[in-house]
Amino acid sequence: MAEQRGDERGTGDIREGERGAGEPLGRSARPEEARAWEDLVATARRTVSDGLVVGTSGNVSVRVGETVLVTPSGVPYDRLAPDDVTGVGLDGRQVLGTLVPTSELPMHLAVYRATGARAVVHTHAVHATAVSTLVSELPLIHYMAAALGGPVRVAPYATYGTDELAGHVLRALADRSGCLLQNHGTLTHGGTLAQAYDRTAQLEWMCRLWLTAASVPGLTPSLLSREQLTEVEEHLRGYGQRG
Repeated sequence: MAEQRGDERGTGDIREGERGAGEPLGRSARPEEARAWEDLVATARRTVSDGLVVGTSGNVSVRVGETVLVTPSGVPYDRLAPDDVTGVGLDGRQVLGTLVPTSELPMHLAVYRATGARAVVHTHAVHATAVSTLVSELPLIHYMAAALGGPVRVAPYATYGTDELAGHVLRALADRSGCLLQNHGTLTHGGTLAQAYDRTAQLEWMCRLWLTAASVPGLTPSLLSREQLTEVEEHLRGYGQRG
């Protein structure tokens, strides 16, 4: 969701009874968490530089053991520093940092609980969001849909940050590593931040491709069949370097 509620750090609400603003939590980041935070911040900044989000919209997370590091709510990514590390347990309890986690935390945690994901990238990419308003599934315009596990589904609309949206996303992600969120954006996951980000970029590219082809007057784009996509899936299993 658009995390655009001001440029001040930690502007999100803290629930009554929780720690006071700026109150330090119980432990410092471990070395592996500090390294993962650095990668997370770089990935979040890349979503901006590559035009996949505007301002502080979208969010990124990475799992390190039983801790999930997440971008904080309403903080411009170019202002995030090593000391801003923000982390929660899989139960949602904050264990690292003083900044309030992203409002989309329920969606991120739902993906980690239900899949083997180690990283999640959520954006408001323009072409993908446009497609989410037009179809319930991205037409098979290109064989790289196989890299996301098959035809990309659109999760029905629900208010950002809600368990309802998280449930819609999980259903759209069944046997997939990416989906569209209706009138909202994209979500992809992977074994690494790099893989999750690459899947996001690929999804946005496919959406742009379909919109471009579908916009030609008097012509209809040719689409791949499910059988053709299955054949590509077989080829992808042996793709890349070995050893």
